[in-house]
Amino acid sequence: MIDRPPPRDRWAPYLGSSDRWLFYALLVLLVWAPLPLGSNRPWARALLEVGIFGLAAAWLVLAYGARVWLTSAGTKARLATAALVLWLGLGLLQLLPLPWPWLEVLSPTAARQWAATSLALGDAAPPGYAPLSMAPHNSLIAWRLGLALTGVFVLVLLLVRSRRRLRLLAGTLVLAAVAQAMLASLLALAGTSWLFIDAAARAHGTFVNPNHLAGYLEMALALGIGLLVADLSEPGEASNWRKRLRAWVRTLLGRKARLRIYLAILVIALVMTASRMGNTAFFISLGVTGAIGVLSFRRSPRPVLILLVSLVAVDLLILGTWFGLDRVRERLEQTVLTEDARYQLGVRAAAYLSDYRWFGSGGGSFSAVYPAYRDAESIPLHFAHADNDLLEFQLEYGIVGVVPLAGVVLLSLAAALHVLWRREDALCRGMAFASLMGITAILIHSATDANLHIPANAAIFMVLLALPWLGLTLGRDRD
Repeated sequence: MIDRPPPRDRWAPYLGSSDRWLFYALLVLLVWAPLPLGSNRPWARALLEVGIFGLAAAWLVLAYGARVWLTSAGTKARLATAALVLWLGLGLLQLLPLPWPWLEVLSPTAARQWAATSLALGDAAPPGYAPLSMAPHNSLIAWRLGLALTGVFVLVLLLVRSRRRLRLLAGTLVLAAVAQAMLASLLALAGTSWLFIDAAARAHGTFVNPNHLAGYLEMALALGIGLLVADLSEPGEASNWRKRLRAWVRTLLGRKARLRIYLAILVIALVMTASRMGNTAFFISLGVTGAIGVLSFRRSPRPVLILLVSLVAVDLLILGTWFGLDRVRERLEQTVLTEDARYQLGVRAAAYLSDYRWFGSGGGSFSAVYPAYRDAESIPLHFAHADNDLLEFQLEYGIVGVVPLAGVVLLSLAAALHVLWRREDALCRGMAFASLMGITAILIHSATDANLHIPANAAIFMVLLALPWLGLTLGRDRD
C-alpha cells in the first residue's frame, strides 16, 4: 500500500514557529501535573487550570494575529471536539436554575430532593427554580476541570504541527514518567519518607494512591512502546534474513536500548505499585494492541512480534519476578469479588443510577448524593469517588452526558485503527499504537479505580485521545 503523506500543514506559512514557545509551555504543564499529588488538590488543580487557560488565551491572540484558527489535525478532529463541547454544554445545563416544571420533567428525583430541601428550610412551597445538579458547587469545579481538559485536547491538536514536535511530546512524557518511576521505586525499597511523599510498602511516588501511579505508568508505557514501534524498520527495508536480523538486534540492543531501559524502569515501578487492575490492564492492553499491530504491519510483522515477545519475556518473567510480581498475584488470588467494598458500592449504586438515569445528579456530585444509597454494614467507608470511572460518569452525567464522552473515545480509537491500517509513516503508526494501547489500558483500569478523576492522569489521557488525529495529518516535514 502506497502511503501519500498529507501536504505540509496549510497554516504553517502563517504561523511559522511563532507558537513554539506555547508548545514548550504545554510540555512543562504536562510534566508538572503529576508532581503535586497528581494535581488532585484544589490549589494544584487551580494552577493546572490557570496554566491551560493561559495557553489557550495566548493561542487565540496568536491565531487572531495570523488570521487562522484550525490546523489540519484540528479540522480532522472537529467531530470529536464537538462531542466534548456538547458534554461541556450539558455540564452548564446541570448548573443552570431551571423553571420548576422543566426540572420535574427532566429529573423527577432532583425535583423531589430540592422540594424536600426547601421544606426542611421552612419554605411552604417548592422553589420556582432549581438546577439539575444536586451539588452545584462541586459541579462547577468539575465543569471547570472538564473545560481545562478539553483545552489540553485542543492544544495538542493545534500545537503539535510536525513529526519533530510529536516525537518530542511523546519522549518528554516518557522521560517524566521514568523520573517518577525511579523516585517511587527507590522510596518504596528504602521504606522512607521524603518531602511530602509518605513511606509505604507499595510504590506511589508523588501520587497519594498507588493505583493512580499505576494508571499514569500504564499510559507512559504505551507511549514508550509506541516510540519503539515507530523505530522499527520501514516496510521493504529488510530484504533478506541478514538485514532483518540486524534490524531486530538494533531494535533490542542498538540505539533503541536506552528507550528499552526506560520501559524496564517503568514496568518495575508498575509492578511495585502492587496494583491488581493496573498490572492486569497493562498486559491485557499490550496483548490486544500487539495482536492488532502484528496484523496491521502486514509487510513486516515479525519485528513487532519480536518486540512484543521481548517485552513480555523480560518485563513480566524476569523483572516482575525480582520486583514483586508475586505480591500482585497473591492479591489477585485473595480477592473475593463479592466481598470487595467497590463491588458492594456498585450494587448499591443501581438505585442511584435508576433515579438519575438521563441527566445524572451533576458533575462531581457523587460524594454528596451517594450517602443516601449507602449501606453502612456492607460499605463502612466513605468514598469520595465510586472507584469506577465508567460508573461514576454514568451516575453524574446520565445517558445524555455519557454518549458524547463515549463518542470521543470511540472516534479516537477508530482514527487510531485507521492510521495503523492505512498509513505507512512509522512515527504516526507508532503513536496510533500508543494511543490504542493507552486508551485500552486506562479504560480497563477505570472499571475498578478513579484514574480519570485525577487531573494529571486525565490530562495524559486527553493527549492519548489527540494522538490518532495527528497521525492522520502529519507528513515528514519539520519545524
